[in-house]
Order: sequence, then structure tokens, then C-alpha cells
Amino acid sequence: MNNILEVKDLKVSFHTYAGEIQAVRGVTFNLKKGEALAIVGESGCGKSVTSQAIMRLIATPPGEIKSGSSILFDGKTDIVKLTDKEMESVRGSEMGMIFQDPMTSLNPTMKVGAQITEGLIKHQGLSKQAARERAIEMLRLVGMPNPEARIDQYPHQFSGGMRQRVMIAIALACNPKLLIADEPTTALDVTIQAQIIDLMRDLQEKTGASIIIITHDLGVVADIAQRVVVMYAGKVVEQGSVDDIFYNPQHPYTWGLLRSVPRLDNDEKEPLVPIEGTPPDLFAPPKGCAFAARCPYAMEICLESDPEIENVSAGHSAACWLLHPNAPKVERPVEVGGHHNG
Repeated sequence: MNNILEVKDLKVSFHTYAGEIQAVRGVTFNLKKGEALAIVGESGCGKSVTSQAIMRLIATPPGEIKSGSSILFDGKTDIVKLTDKEMESVRGSEMGMIFQDPMTSLNPTMKVGAQITEGLIKHQGLSKQAARERAIEMLRLVGMPNPEARIDQYPHQFSGGMRQRVMIAIALACNPKLLIADEPTTALDVTIQAQIIDLMRDLQEKTGASIIIITHDLGVVADIAQRVVVMYAGKVVEQGSVDDIFYNPQHPYTWGLLRSVPRLDNDEKEPLVPIEGTPPDLFAPPKGCAFAARCPYAMEICLESDPEIENVSAGHSAACWLLHPNAPKVERPVEVGGHHNG
């Protein structure tokens, strides 16, 4: 299977008056054609910055994609090397993005129809009439009732869930090969969240687009993704299939994330266990494993040097000193693994 996206050693920093923040520190992962990949982690772990780098939406300055980073799209284009003009023709036509908050991403002064047709006229050269018909079709596709009338309304006339559907229609209008959804359900209530996730899964099957979904919610992941990348403090600490991550997680940070997700099969109502402590300051990242200060299993070596990424099985890898043959055997928490929150 071909990869639609290959991210290699991606490093992104922000230069501020207080110094350099190393937001993304050597991230590597692939996305196959037609696959849905979730990138998970707490706020500030670098997952949104990673997605913005892929879309080349990082403002420079203060941001900088460091030399040595490469983002190969569709086997040929290194996005890092494209000019702004070249990137403009890729963004919106071959890559689409859905943002966290549809209210700030939609233009309040433009009818939603005009916002969907804009990309169609620009990237696909459609006439106004053809673009309008396509926009109505897109609104129907994302489950908008009465799209012929709604196309002439403004964003404030839609509910949050409906605005998010408009955003998805805009992102999918030009049939992109890659769709990035950055926390697409955060601002929505739980029932609407489930509808949006179902919709995205449905659209992926219909359109064959590859999806990256950025989220801090592992519950969302089980419903849509085939593979998961777990990020912490700007690095990938574990990646594997959904089953690997849910049933056989190897990194203590992944254990912590799983323990803080409510479970439906939970009879005794076990309390959710938050991960103690806070992520490290990325002005001065620690020299060892970034999670060591919060990790109940940390050893001396964890504070001294950063663990290499070890392969656990085909397609499943983690960066943790516990995987070293000389490390003590650790029993992972009982609540973790063996349950699917689907």
C-alpha cells in the first residue's frame, strides 16, 4: 500500500522574546492511502503544530520548520520546500483541513454557499452555477437538511454542529486526497460529537480520502482511526494500530491516557485516574525522557538519556526504557489493555 504522506524528523520551533520553544522535536510517521490515523496527546504536546506544519499554516516568524524536516505528500512533493504560491495550489485542492472551532474558521460576513464555492471556482475552475450546484450537493452529503435554502444563509444562522458540517463540506469540496481534522468535535456536545465522527467515517468510505484526526480524546479514536500516533512533549512516544494501542500499549504515557478515559463496561465505577504533574517546558526540554518526571516507573537512565524507538511488533513501536532487555519487568495497570471503548 502506498503512503499518501511521509513525515520524517519534523522539527518546529517558535522564536519568542523569552527564547526558542521546541514545539515539535523530530516527529516521524506515515499515512497510507485511504487510511484514518489519529494523533493523540494532551494540549501542548505538539499535535496541532504538526498538523499545521503539514498544511504549511505556521506563521514564519515566529515559527520555523527546521532544516532536515521533510513532509512528502503523495510520494513526490516535499511540502517543506514548496514556495507559498505552490503550497496555495495544494492546500484546499489536494489537502483540506477542518479546524476546532467552526465559528472562528467561517467568515461571518459571507453566506456559507459562497464559502464553499470559493475553492471550487479557484481550484477547479467551475462556473458560478456549477460551483453552486456542487456546494448544494456537498451540503447534502454532510447531512444538512434543506441545502437549497441553507446555502444562502450566514454562519450565525447555524448551530455549532451544523457549522462544523459546513466546515467539512468546504474541506471536502475539491475532493482532497488528504483531510486533516484538528479536534473537530471539541466545541460540540457529546451527541453532536458522535454524529460528526460517524459522518467523517462515512465520508471517508465514500470519498476514499486519507484522514488525520488530531484529538486528546481516545474515545473518539476507537470509532474512526485504524492507526494511532501518541505524542508527548513534541515527540512520538508510541505508534501502532488501534488494537495495539488499546490492547497492548507499551508506553506509560499511553497507559495514563487510557486510564483517564471513561469506560462503558465499568461496573464498579472505578475512579478515572488523571496523569499527575504537568508536561515539561519546551523552552528547555529535559535531556532524558520528557515523561520521566511524571512517570511512576522512571529509572535513573530515563532522566539521563532519551530512549530510542523500539519495535514491539510489526507496525507497533514505542520509545521507552522499559522495553530495553535489561529493564525490570513492570506490570502495567490492570485497567489498561484488553478493553475497547468503542
